[in-house]
Amino acid sequence: MEKFNNQLIESAYLELKQEFDLLDDKSKILRSKTLTDLLKSIKDQPDSNRAQFGAEVNRLRDFFQNLIDQVNRRVVAKLDQIDISAPFDSNLVVSERPHLLRFDQGSIHPINQELEEIISIFNLMGFEVEENLELDDDFHMFDSLNFPKNHPARDDYDNFLLEDLDNQGHHLLAPAHTSSMQHRILKKNKDLLLTESIAKIIPGRVFRNENIDARHEHTFYQLEGIYVGRNISLGNLISTLEIFLNQYFKKELNFHTQPSYFPFTEPSFEFVMSCPYCDGGGCNVCSMSGWIEIIGCGMIHPNVLNMAGIDSKRFNGFAWGGGIDRLVMMKYGIEDVRYFESGKLNFLRQFK
Repeated sequence: MEKFNNQLIESAYLELKQEFDLLDDKSKILRSKTLTDLLKSIKDQPDSNRAQFGAEVNRLRDFFQNLIDQVNRRVVAKLDQIDISAPFDSNLVVSERPHLLRFDQGSIHPINQELEEIISIFNLMGFEVEENLELDDDFHMFDSLNFPKNHPARDDYDNFLLEDLDNQGHHLLAPAHTSSMQHRILKKNKDLLLTESIAKIIPGRVFRNENIDARHEHTFYQLEGIYVGRNISLGNLISTLEIFLNQYFKKELNFHTQPSYFPFTEPSFEFVMSCPYCDGGGCNVCSMSGWIEIIGCGMIHPNVLNMAGIDSKRFNGFAWGGGIDRLVMMKYGIEDVRYFESGKLNFLRQFK
């Protein structure tokens, strides 16, 4: 039996050990609430005790990871003993067929798992899903979104260009944002505005020429949202995002907006929420400010509406966009965005 120097961690160990013995899928212990809360509490420890407390919590996590590895090795050993040339008996129960044990099955990727929840929240709010393209052109990426011809976002070194050209002689692009779908959706649904509003969300994979580190990837996922109708206000935008974020993080957060600039919205804002790690008290994640910028948003620029054939004097709306990867990292305390694309089984098994 393991011994831990901290009484809180020792109690957690005894609780987790009992839970571990009862679990069919042993890997679930690594994402149990008891262990997750301990990991999150490291940042709240006094400076004099934080390093020692963190080391003990990590030792606790490593202890259960080693137990899981031992279970996996025993099952693999059973698999090696199976005579694959023998006739297959489909009547055998799972316990007699170790190659079908639950831990050895695949799982839905955490991004897709969370995307399902995100979509369900917006579905309940009346938004429908549109599929994003993973190959686009200069017009939909920039011109239709009111980007000036000399805007730095158009620079070659910021984008992934293909050798293939579009009808205007421009290189096709791997989209850098899901906003490139706005024009298509507005143009396709403009006739609906006579009787109802346009309410769409567009999740999709995007690509940017980034320097890779724990917070930046060249390939990641975004969620775009647009809402267009009559007499839409900033209050509608703010309440939509507040409802979503409170539902997603399953807690009441505080919010404010700060001015920003995007060519396709006017006015433009950064939507800022109280840090879910420290509840606004200040921690390393929020740089001790208590706040985190989470979503870019604003009222859709009249030029964007007019270009899609929508009379901006009769209709208006709002749009927003933010990273799905970042939301998932904040929700589960994931410290490195590169884990999502790493293929590391120890990471992925935590989300079974």
